[in-house]
Amino acid sequence: MERHYLCIDLKSFYASVECVERGLDPMTTDLVVADPTRTEKTICLAVSPSLKEKGVKNRCRVFEIPKNLKYIMAPPRMQKYIDYAMRIYGVYLEYISSEDIHVYSIDEAFLDVTDYLKLYKKTPREMAKFLMDEVYKKVGVRATAGVGTNLYLAKIALDIIAKHAPDFIGELDEKSYREKLWSHRPITDFWRIGKGTAKRLSDHCMFTMGDITKADPEILYKIFGIDAELLIDHAWGREPTTIKDIKNYTAGSTSYSSTQVLHRNYNFDEAALIVREMTRELCLKIVRNHELVSSITLYTGLFRGTHRFLTPTSVDQVITTAADELFHRIADRESVYRRIGISFNDIEKDSTPRQMSLFDNVKKQESNQKIQSAIIDIKSKFGKNAIFRGEDLEDAATTRERNLQIGGHKSGK
Repeated sequence: MERHYLCIDLKSFYASVECVERGLDPMTTDLVVADPTRTEKTICLAVSPSLKEKGVKNRCRVFEIPKNLKYIMAPPRMQKYIDYAMRIYGVYLEYISSEDIHVYSIDEAFLDVTDYLKLYKKTPREMAKFLMDEVYKKVGVRATAGVGTNLYLAKIALDIIAKHAPDFIGELDEKSYREKLWSHRPITDFWRIGKGTAKRLSDHCMFTMGDITKADPEILYKIFGIDAELLIDHAWGREPTTIKDIKNYTAGSTSYSSTQVLHRNYNFDEAALIVREMTRELCLKIVRNHELVSSITLYTGLFRGTHRFLTPTSVDQVITTAADELFHRIADRESVYRRIGISFNDIEKDSTPRQMSLFDNVKKQESNQKIQSAIIDIKSKFGKNAIFRGEDLEDAATTRERNLQIGGHKSGK
């Protein structure tokens, strides 16, 4: 049975929300979402459709906007955007079961509408138009949609076809995909093909998806390894994965990570403070989830290193000390730092009885667990900044500021 998928994207979502909140039409209002408290080098998180028509590129920097253009600069309000996304997801749920919806990002979702077309007496394209109209009527945000006979074709129909369609809907099946897009350039317009992949393809005289279908598969596997299988399938417009497959997928291992792009150059000691702050926040996360971590990896752009624990742990004193020592071991005291990341690797549930080593202080660990649990309770009840460490008051510290952000941007609360 042929399936039918929709990929619905909310047009300039953050900018559209800001326009709706101001009672303005996103299609005619010149607005960018950017933090005015930062420098002109800050990236615009969203640009309204009317500004795009004037040549302003999405995700540009503020200084790149032509000086002669007048526009509204709206500070980011990430919690507001999340609230709107939930309202829009609620609109989908009025007509489609959650089992048939895959939320791809805050402003994009895949829907399997195969079993609903007969119920609502609509074609796939009519179903897309109906849902887009419902979102606009109930939330005020306009959308675009791709319609396809598999998830990949729905995504490509959205990314390449819909933006040029009068009704903002693109539609593809395998036959029309080959007819319309096998010679399409640039190849980077296609999902999952970035500049690096395009460069490697061009080095072997492949510039279009049609070129890939004509290539010797052995050459593609030599260049891309196992990823060549996906590339070949997509070149032919094939995609076997379904939303049900995505829902049933279980990762082989779990990890948590945190990354900060710092607002200025940090020296060695200031960067070490950031490492400790980030580590403690991840420690609270694994305690909250009743989990343990087996190893941590620290990366600072120039330097990278990993520490593996003798036994999986969630004790913040043990983990933070290990992260601090790791930073002192791999980092250069004379360097400056603008980007720091840390990941907790091989996360597992804290449910299996473990053999304690002779070096484990059981009472100290139990006491630490109770303190961490108490901190979590206080933060949950009174807010993330209700309790913090003394060093979080230092000028270089960022924890209290980040506690008021979502995804590194102002929450708007």
